[in-house]
Amino acid sequence: MKNASFKLAGIALSLTLAFSAHAAETLRIAADAVPHAEILAFVQKLDPNLKLKVVELSNGVNANELLANGDVDANYFQHVPYLRDQEKALGKKFTVAATVHIEPLGIYSHKYKDLKSVPENATIALPNNVTNLSRALYLLQDKGLITLKSEFKDASVNQATPRDIASNPKKLKIVEIEAPQLPRSLDDVDLAVINGNYALEAGLTPSKDALGLESATHNPYANILVTNPNLANDPRIKELAKDLQSPQVAEFIRQQFNGSVIPVATPQS
Repeated sequence: MKNASFKLAGIALSLTLAFSAHAAETLRIAADAVPHAEILAFVQKLDPNLKLKVVELSNGVNANELLANGDVDANYFQHVPYLRDQEKALGKKFTVAATVHIEPLGIYSHKYKDLKSVPENATIALPNNVTNLSRALYLLQDKGLITLKSEFKDASVNQATPRDIASNPKKLKIVEIEAPQLPRSLDDVDLAVINGNYALEAGLTPSKDALGLESATHNPYANILVTNPNLANDPRIKELAKDLQSPQVAEFIRQQFNGSVIPVATPQS
């Protein structure tokens, strides 16, 4: 009986040591520089016992491929609709570990100060990836620049393309551009619809500079922490998820980004 007790104690000790060693390992996270890496830097100050290595993404790097290949343990840069498209493209399933913030999509211009001033036949640049192209079209509809076909009422259900435009009263000419290049296109087009992170990186303040801004209410495009299913219960992932969804991080986002990035509390999956 004593031998059995010693064996059980030994197994428990081994499991405890393995758990502790695993928890002490550095967590590698791929993230956009703004605002994601800035938020993660705050998390490191908030929770110094959580060891993070943030891999800032450069143009052309697919953070979901990095995750699928095991080059990172998690990523933090995308929203659920984009993730689902990536899962189909990569033939891989991922796990949403936390829902953190919204970066409202905005309409920007170097030529016009309001949407009423935009003339007929103006050129508008939109993101060329499927999910953000659809998101941009819904924003244009919300701001009265176009009307989509009647079935396109819910951005979280139906993805739109330019072929789904039912009415375009200003005869806007749509060009599709790689999302990171959209801020640079502003001198060459009349309008551009730009993702919040790229607007911030370009020195724009979405809450102030956008001619039209996406609503945060019932917005399906919250940015999420994503990991592989085998790491979903990893204590480091759980701790990071808890930190990212904490009141302290929400307050940091509000103070740091002044409405250009909005913390959320409703999980998305």
